[in-house]
Amino acid sequence: MTDLQPICALGAPTPRTARFGGLSLAENSDLALASVALRRGGSAPALPLPGPGEWVEADGIAAFWTGPEQWMVEGPGRAETDFAAEIATRAPGASVTEQTDGFVAFEAEGPAPAIVQLLERLVNVDAGRFGAGSATRTGFHHMSIFVIRRAENRLAILGMRSAAGTIWHGLAEAAERLEVAA
Repeated sequence: MTDLQPICALGAPTPRTARFGGLSLAENSDLALASVALRRGGSAPALPLPGPGEWVEADGIAAFWTGPEQWMVEGPGRAETDFAAEIATRAPGASVTEQTDGFVAFEAEGPAPAIVQLLERLVNVDAGRFGAGSATRTGFHHMSIFVIRRAENRLAILGMRSAAGTIWHGLAEAAERLEVAA
């Protein structure tokens, strides 16, 4: 049998990183994802579940709202585990689906003004009202992505794994223009 080697979404054995002035971009290959949907008449799971437009972090996991009674739950550092099974034990009666391999996550970090400028160049979101703890689905280069403001100086972009190269290109291009404009 052939020796198979895992690769990141951008095709390399290690996550891609880049620096543009004070702004850094990184592929986050360690992030596990599971979608959670409440079933009719089901009880609320023992998970941090935010309201529309919000992202919360608690007990080693994070979650953001994706639709009525639906969330995406994140497990930092758990991509190599059966994260959906772990979440399912905390959400009996809910539908839990593994999403890790279907998505790519990119993290941007830098001074808050640079994060705001990057956000303004990337997506149609009111950056002034999109503070820490905000999350939304929006369009980006003719695709749908999730944008999460993890902190004033940290932004996450999640999109379909099959579009990883396009997303990275758009992020790097916008970050490079920030550096030139600075």
